[in-house]
Amino acid sequence: MAAADEQQLILRARQGSHEAYRLLVERHMKQAYNVAFGFVTDHAGAEDIAQEAFVRAYYALPSFRGDAEFGTWLYRIVTNLALNRIKQRNARLEREVAMESADALTEGSEDPVHGQLDLRTHLERALHELPTLQRAVVILRHIEGLSTTQVSKILNCSEGTVKTHLFRGLKKMRERLEYLKAEAE
Repeated sequence: MAAADEQQLILRARQGSHEAYRLLVERHMKQAYNVAFGFVTDHAGAEDIAQEAFVRAYYALPSFRGDAEFGTWLYRIVTNLALNRIKQRNARLEREVAMESADALTEGSEDPVHGQLDLRTHLERALHELPTLQRAVVILRHIEGLSTTQVSKILNCSEGTVKTHLFRGLKKMRERLEYLKAEAE
């Protein structure tokens, strides 16, 4: 769909056309889901985030200025929702780990040794160990293939900041995965 066609859909959706908004949703649903899944790695969570992003975008459509593409604006909403979900999940996990650690100390037990993991699992673990902004940049730029300009608009930072976080994030992932190279030799 050409940019002019998308602008027409946005205009019609602003005027109350549910059909026009449905077409916008269809156009961007897969990418919105993929961005969300990159953050939460949970299908149900990614679907929830994408749906909530479309609901929020619908109600915020009158304030959409068109400075960025609709997709960029939408992916910013998806990213913010995903980051909020991660913060909530991390807080919950920290509480659970603290409780499990206290239980382990009182019982004197240790966690069982985990078995061999596949490469994808190692990559996902390394990705999710990155600080939030670095993870966001790696997902949006390197995995989703968005341009540096699009990522900077989504994350509301400069292109230089995007490049710095991408470089640092990929470097940390390489360092965290270095042991795989040693195991393969």
